[in-house]
Amino acid sequence: MDDFVRTKLVEWGLNEWVEKFKDEQIDAESLCELDDREIDNLITKAGPRVKFKKRLKLLKEEQNTNQETVISFQCEQEHEEAADLVQCEQEHEEAAGLVQVLPSTSDTGKRKSDLQSDASRLQSPAKRQRLSMPGFAESIILSDVKSIMTFVHARLNDQDKLSAFLKKKISDLETDKRELVGVFGKTGAGKSSLINAIIKEKNLLPSGSINACTSVMIKVEANTRSTKYEVEIEFITKEEWKEELWSFQRQLLGNNKNQDKEDDDYHDAVEKLSALYGEDWRRSFENLMENKYFKEIPEFLQSRRKILTCESANELSAQFVKYTRSESKQGEGNEGKTWFWPLVKCVTVRVPNNPFLQHVTLVDLPGNGDCNKSRDQMWKGIVGDCSTVWIVTDINRAASEKEAWEILESVSSLIGNGGECQQIHFICTKSDLLDDSDDLSSADIHDRIVKRNIQAKSEVKKAFNKRTKIKKHFTDDSFKVFTVSSREFLKGKHLNPEETEITKLQRFLQELNDCHSETVNYVSGAYGILSLIQGANSRGVDSKKSEVFGELERIMNFQLENVRKEMEETIMAFEKCLNDGVEKSKGSYGEKLKNFLYRGKKGGAFHRVLKCVVENGGIHKPKNGKLINLNMKLASCLTDSIDEEFRKTFPNDSERGAFNGVIDEFSLNTNSLIEKYKSAELQLRFLKTEEEKIKAKLNRMMRKQKKKVYSSLTETIEDIMEEGYCKAAEFEGEGTLYNMRETITDHVHSNKDMFEQAKNTMLEKLHRLKVNILEILEKIMKESIESSFKTDGSSLPDVSTELEMVKKYYDQLAATPDDETSLGRQAGVVDPKCRTQTQGMNSKAFISALFAGTGKQAYKGN
Repeated sequence: MDDFVRTKLVEWGLNEWVEKFKDEQIDAESLCELDDREIDNLITKAGPRVKFKKRLKLLKEEQNTNQETVISFQCEQEHEEAADLVQCEQEHEEAAGLVQVLPSTSDTGKRKSDLQSDASRLQSPAKRQRLSMPGFAESIILSDVKSIMTFVHARLNDQDKLSAFLKKKISDLETDKRELVGVFGKTGAGKSSLINAIIKEKNLLPSGSINACTSVMIKVEANTRSTKYEVEIEFITKEEWKEELWSFQRQLLGNNKNQDKEDDDYHDAVEKLSALYGEDWRRSFENLMENKYFKEIPEFLQSRRKILTCESANELSAQFVKYTRSESKQGEGNEGKTWFWPLVKCVTVRVPNNPFLQHVTLVDLPGNGDCNKSRDQMWKGIVGDCSTVWIVTDINRAASEKEAWEILESVSSLIGNGGECQQIHFICTKSDLLDDSDDLSSADIHDRIVKRNIQAKSEVKKAFNKRTKIKKHFTDDSFKVFTVSSREFLKGKHLNPEETEITKLQRFLQELNDCHSETVNYVSGAYGILSLIQGANSRGVDSKKSEVFGELERIMNFQLENVRKEMEETIMAFEKCLNDGVEKSKGSYGEKLKNFLYRGKKGGAFHRVLKCVVENGGIHKPKNGKLINLNMKLASCLTDSIDEEFRKTFPNDSERGAFNGVIDEFSLNTNSLIEKYKSAELQLRFLKTEEEKIKAKLNRMMRKQKKKVYSSLTETIEDIMEEGYCKAAEFEGEGTLYNMRETITDHVHSNKDMFEQAKNTMLEKLHRLKVNILEILEKIMKESIESSFKTDGSSLPDVSTELEMVKKYYDQLAATPDDETSLGRQAGVVDPKCRTQTQGMNSKAFISALFAGTGKQAYKGN
């Protein structure tokens, strides 16, 4: 029996069967060859036996998937770059060798020579490059290091404080994070074709004669659980649909019988009802919640998510289309067909074995949210979490396309100061389509396409520079223009793949994946923990413990004071900006109300618009046209007053972190201390890991909290205005428009101190953020320092072999060939600001910097 089998049994909760497997000499190779009869003889209890078979099946699938993916990817790369089939066959053999999951080691060190041999074989430049690819050979390293740490976790006792601390640190190593890319664009802009082409899944998202629904969000991400294509459908609640039916009934049959049938909201209601109920809704609204309408989707009535699983993208697309879209025309064969998208909140499409989606989720988003509150809340959350936004539009009118720019303007505050967006990509699709090209040669067509692409990019950039509302939140460097052709990328009739610019977007996604290497995060954390365990076992540092502890405590207190001082100065700057915003708000709200409430002087259609506004808390989301938000208008002087300072304090697109980078600059100076206290090197290395982890945690926390800080201004106004909206919504019949206008105006006049309240709310949130950051930073670092130098490690196991093994993996991940440049720079794209452990570094840069000056001493003296 080898350590890999022992580790797996411990990991699967089957500790009591370890001795049985040992007696039968089951090793890593024979484990995967066990049949049912042999398993029955090894594990005599039904419960553990079922659990073992399930886990063994998953392990085989994982290994097979890794092997197939490595081979497939390597063959494709070799074929494209050199068309060298002999070389590809050689890589097959090497990849197959890589896929064997290396066993964890114990303190006996009996497999040390084998491990050194394997590590040496993996260190060639070609293999290092493969290891840098997320989702391929990195997953092998990740699997092995996880097995090692599971084994170490099982060997730590539960009696002493240090062991408990270490077990918690091992449990906290899982730090995988997905990067969100939001995709906006009107129906027909080519979003589906673009996504299909980029991720190399031609038939995944349906397009063509099928109309996209404007309310359903579609996420596309990697399937990390199986090798199948999968769709997860999340519905709105029954109660929410009942509310919508009530609203439709009032709109179509109640007080609005004379409503203009060309009105967008009227058509929206008819479209949703007809999609789900056909003509039944026209006969009666009373029975529309009966079970017969939901036979195909019992999950909706049960408040559960529906899962569809298929073997191919084409099959999956055919199955989930009715949950996201509907036929543009109810032609022959479509009579009585039901479309469920009115009930759908979000659809998640999971694609197996896709390198572009390993740590990235693409989200096809509606332009301005939704009138359904839960859908709108989810929409706001996703939009605010997007690190990149793609605006997709047809190239023919890209610079002047009204809807594309309106979408970008409407979300600019949500993705900018109120979000996490670092880059905006304005993507002009269908760049291959030319008028009057029938008489042109292929070379002429190529030249005309290239010339138009250059012209389109220039015009779009000029249009961006005129959009002051967007530029308050984003710099010129944050805005990139792409001219793409999905059709040419697939067929290559006139353009090469690079000229279609699909490859640039693919490389951009790959760069995002590289920035979020779960392997790098896990291995570096494991390396630090094992260093502390081995360091605590060493007696060499005992005489210096008190001295090192005292110096670390002094440095920590000094650094904490720097953080506190910088944050307090920033809050004072915000208070000054907000005071100015309050004065401007008090002086301008009357004019803002007049311009909003009286733009439809004779009533007419504005009567219905204002009614929708007051019924929906000051917000109206028309199916077409600009979002109407009275709360944002009233809060605009406040937000305008802080926008510049806010972007400086909480930058999305800068290598410096929040509060002028003061958190990123926090340091215990462990590299210098290692030179001074060689015997404490292992403990100090652990503290360096903890320091980077807590800074990453605080930066993540600030990215989340800053959204709440920024939105608090508008939300405070919204809360205070709610009572006025409710009173205005009660009016019916003659004089309603006049009464609504007067009620809202009177409410604002009597509550003009709401601007001061909004200011105080924001300052209070900033103060709480400062207190939380200081408390967390001090608590975690103090606990880590004390655990490293104030606790007894005599009961800890010897992990010298495990440490050496993980160090080799760490060195492999850190190694980068000198001539290797970032994919983003090759593509002409600004590198995303990677968020592995520190801002502004990609995964390799981070792990190289993490222990700068200490790597070569990593195992010396153990």
